[in-house]
Amino acid sequence: MTSPTNSLVAKAKKLAVPVGTAATLLLATAFFFGHNQVHAASTASPLDDHSVAALTALDDAVESVAARVTPAVVNVAVTSHGDSEAAANDDGQDSGIPPAFQWFFGPQGPQGHGQHGQRMQPPAQQLQHGIGSGIIISPDGYIVTNNHVIDGAVQIRVTLNDRRVLPAKLIGADKLTDLAVIKVDAKNLPNIPWGDSTKLRPGQTVLAFGSPFGYFQFSVTRGIVSAVNRPNPYRDDARKPGGFIQTDAAINPGNSGGALVDAHGELVGINTFIISDSGSFAGAGFAIPSQIARSTADALIKNGVVHHGYLGISMNDVTPENASFFNLPDTNGALVSQVSPDSPAVQAGLKGGDVLRSLNGSEIINSGALQVAVSQISPGTTIALGILRDGKPETIKLTVGEFHASTEEADASDSPAQHGGRLGLAVNDLTPDIRQQLNIPTQVNGVAVESVRPASPAEDAGLTPGDVILEVNRHPLQSADTFVSEVHSTPTGKDILLLVWSRGGATYRVIHPDSSSNNEKRNGM
Repeated sequence: MTSPTNSLVAKAKKLAVPVGTAATLLLATAFFFGHNQVHAASTASPLDDHSVAALTALDDAVESVAARVTPAVVNVAVTSHGDSEAAANDDGQDSGIPPAFQWFFGPQGPQGHGQHGQRMQPPAQQLQHGIGSGIIISPDGYIVTNNHVIDGAVQIRVTLNDRRVLPAKLIGADKLTDLAVIKVDAKNLPNIPWGDSTKLRPGQTVLAFGSPFGYFQFSVTRGIVSAVNRPNPYRDDARKPGGFIQTDAAINPGNSGGALVDAHGELVGINTFIISDSGSFAGAGFAIPSQIARSTADALIKNGVVHHGYLGISMNDVTPENASFFNLPDTNGALVSQVSPDSPAVQAGLKGGDVLRSLNGSEIINSGALQVAVSQISPGTTIALGILRDGKPETIKLTVGEFHASTEEADASDSPAQHGGRLGLAVNDLTPDIRQQLNIPTQVNGVAVESVRPASPAEDAGLTPGDVILEVNRHPLQSADTFVSEVHSTPTGKDILLLVWSRGGATYRVIHPDSSSNNEKRNGM
């Protein structure tokens, strides 16, 4: 057996020994102290059909869905060239992925196996092997999977439910949505229809299909929709759309690209990642909703590429904490925190502090929903945005641009500084040396965060060394002195609104000052 299988068996044996021992002791105790009672116990008769009708009906329904969907689920095996740069970063550092995600997304998992091209050979080898899942969406062999399953592939082989192994070719991939379409040369294949993920509600039953750990092919697990419209967790590019479906149906490494289906057996999501400290299922799995997956797959099949809409803004959700700073009646909408130069947004007149409330007449619930909607709009389309600017409604016409993957992130670095003040951070002027050290674009102006005191209000608000504070209470900053003045002018006990530039984008942060602390340094707050 391979090492992962041995590992699983070993764990099972460790559990079996104490359980077996406990059973032996229990029987021995019964023999010496309760011999008569043991013999007196009668065997319980089975429950009649009427008593368990609800459970058997549920079993029958789940079995029907599983029988319908499983033939359309495939195992995807990939051979790809080794990546020396990736091998150098196998520890997960500087990946732009939160620590809880690194094992699942990273190149290696337990015993050298990982979701993102599971390595079965040492990094020094020229070839790597990975295993994931996929779903047949048409009888002529089109299959949807994750981009990270086939990324860098030189050979793709698909195992069908009837055990046939067929070579597959890549039709197209989209890194932004982490989706890809591959195709096998076959006819009359079993396939499943697309469902409508916008109709999903927390509590609904869903089934997850795939090949957990790459070995247990064509597995099915059952759970519920835990939540919908979960935001984008990737730090490598904040412009990647979110909208993820969260489910407690078990998803493990190897399930990537597998199907998430509703009670009707319709494809409502593509399983793509989990959040787990161990790297295995911990009750929180996530799937790309069919709202995104279907349009992306259609575009890849038709054109081989996907053209995503682009506005050129960074956004925050509206919250009870920040709503009062923008004269808002409720917490619906998307708060514009930054407008990129030469973008469609700046050309249409959008400004930082605008709150986007509707898109073509449809209400905008939050920034994530707007991001998903815009990413699905064809570039060149004119849209109508309903906004609130300083509490006053306006309508802005905007021609959607095209998203182009480009890196605009700054490297954050720690600088030694004293910690102090009621905010718990130290700032400094954004000098040419600091700007160069942190790779801050010339259009970004404010004060640089030198240090953040642990367990301080600043840390609670998510500030880190290397961030740039652009505004305090919507007042732009020119120097550390103006920052100090703005903070001092805020009444004691009152929240402060900061506009913070971090990792290539700006976001609003509400900070709750510590009124018990005294300022320890001119630029320490």
